[in-house]
Amino acid sequence: MKSLLLTVTLFVLVAVLQAQDDLPFLSEENKLSGIWFVKAIAIQRNLAEKRRPVVVFPHRVTCPEQGTLEVRTTVMSEGQCIKVGFRIQRTEEPGQYTTFSGQMFYYIYELPVKDHYIIYMENLSLEKESQRGFLIGRCPEENLEALEEFKNFTQLKGFFQENIIVPEQRAHQDHNCQAIFATSTQQ
Repeated sequence: MKSLLLTVTLFVLVAVLQAQDDLPFLSEENKLSGIWFVKAIAIQRNLAEKRRPVVVFPHRVTCPEQGTLEVRTTVMSEGQCIKVGFRIQRTEEPGQYTTFSGQMFYYIYELPVKDHYIIYMENLSLEKESQRGFLIGRCPEENLEALEEFKNFTQLKGFFQENIIVPEQRAHQDHNCQAIFATSTQQ
């Protein structure tokens, strides 16, 4: 009888712990339309030896059609800025999007902190699978409550907490940026 009670208790505890990992998925793409700021980044590999400032620009997200999100931003690469854009397409799985012929998957979680989301990305295109996490928000100012939610989420996903980066925000884009738009989408 004690072993049955212990088994049931253990089962309930596992179910409760798994439920804590479940944040609500994005329910409507239109919620993400607008300007977003990357407030924190978590990368799977150890970055301690490559610590350098990370610069990010605002992201413009639009919903050109139902089930599709288009993201445009500027990235810094070797001291040069490059304008980039790509589309992600919703899949049959709740909160899951894909791009680049189904080799990259994006999971978008709505946080209880107003105007904050987590984007969890899995890249299956490399020889070794890699994951990244992004905390995004509507304003560039740091929000400690949202950052704490992000840290908890990334810890549950197996990221090292020392690999969380709070990037430097840049509000303005250089007018001499190159433009690149990745049009590859997979339905």
